[in-house]
Amino acid sequence: MTDIGKLIKTYREKKNLTQQELAVKARLGTKSIEKYESGEQIPDTQTALKISTVLDLPASELLEHEYTVRHDIDQEIIQLITELGHEKAKVILRKFKELNAEDYTYIMQKMYELNHVSQYNDKE
Repeated sequence: MTDIGKLIKTYREKKNLTQQELAVKARLGTKSIEKYESGEQIPDTQTALKISTVLDLPASELLEHEYTVRHDIDQEIIQLITELGHEKAKVILRKFKELNAEDYTYIMQKMYELNHVSQYNDKE
């Protein structure tokens, strides 16, 4: 569980709310609340604001945790996402997430071959 997940769970329990009740009041899915509390997923800024409003939790406290968690990501990854664009990065990551090890190896080999051919053509 992440710090942000612990914080959400603690404030939710203080308000005597179930995950389902919090989800309804924040207009979110129950699965989302489960994922946030378990640390499986980090809420985006808009979602964090919704949750903080329902829980009477200072938004700055929740957003501070979100900012800290998001900036623990490797700087090279952040740079690559920025260069590629968020939407393309999401599509690529979603597709790669679906691959099994064999498919991943095959695709990486094909990408290597394409890059190698492209570099060869550039030299001519």
